[in-house]
Amino acid sequence: MQRQVALIKQSLFDQGYLDDQFMELEELQDDANPNFVEEVATLYFKDSARLINNIDQALERGSFDFSRLDSYMHQFKGSSTSIGASKVKTECTTFREYCRVGNAEGCLRTFQQLKKEHATWQDRRGLGRQHVGPSKERDK
Repeated sequence: MQRQVALIKQSLFDQGYLDDQFMELEELQDDANPNFVEEVATLYFKDSARLINNIDQALERGSFDFSRLDSYMHQFKGSSTSIGASKVKTECTTFREYCRVGNAEGCLRTFQQLKKEHATWQDRRGLGRQHVGPSKERDK
């Protein structure tokens, strides 16, 4: 099972979903805090779901408040960067560029791609978590 988890993780790196920041998070995990990465990831997905919902609502209004959208996306980009979610971070950057130039169509298109990348990473991360369980304790 540990090999399956390693393969899933490597696949996420190979496909560009994760970057070196994720490895730095893993280095912070130790015997004193064996669930650190899982806890950080859980907080990330909870917070990102809130931000996706806020952005969805703002976009559905039809009148684009680019300043507010940029603020939401700034938060999303920061948390994606800190956890190593590379593809999501890239889409956040693109979205923010469209906000700066007032391109509503670009924001809508990029946001759809961002949600796709986010969901793919979350789904694949879930596969690995099913095999390892909620902590490293299972491997002992």
